[in-house]
Amino acid sequence: MVMRTSLYAALVVGACLALANCGQSSETASTASQTTAPAESSVASTTPHVGDCNDTTVTAIGPRLEGVPGSGSSIQYANGLNQVEYEAVPGIDHSRAGDQVHVCLVSIPENCPAGDERGRIYSATNARTGETWSAPNAEHSCGGA
Repeated sequence: MVMRTSLYAALVVGACLALANCGQSSETASTASQTTAPAESSVASTTPHVGDCNDTTVTAIGPRLEGVPGSGSSIQYANGLNQVEYEAVPGIDHSRAGDQVHVCLVSIPENCPAGDERGRIYSATNARTGETWSAPNAEHSCGGA
C-alpha cells in the first residue's frame, strides 16, 4: 500500500508540474503540428489507473519520425501525454492542434521498473472528427530500449 501511495503521489506531482508549464511555449501551432514524438513519456500519467479518463487538447501531430512521412503517427496532448504508433493511425493523422480529445488509459504493462511508464495503451476520441484510436505512449514498452 505504501508503494502504491508513493507512486500515486509522484504521479500527482508530475501532473501538477505539467499543468504549471502549460502555455509556456513560444512555439506556434503550425510549427508544433509537425514535431517528433518523444521517445518516451517524460510527464507522469494523468490517468494512473486503467479506466481513468481525462479531457485535453492536441498540441502537436506528425509522423513518428520527424521529417519521415510514412514512419507512423504521433500525437501530443496539452496534459503531457502522447501516443505513438509505427503504423499510420487515421484518427491521429486527421487531428489538428487545438482539437478537444477524450483520453482513457486502457492497459498498463506488468512488471515494469519503478518510474518507467512506457508501454501504457491509451484510447482517444477526437471531439471534432468523432474518430477513436488506441496507441501506446512510447515506441517501446517499459524496460525496453
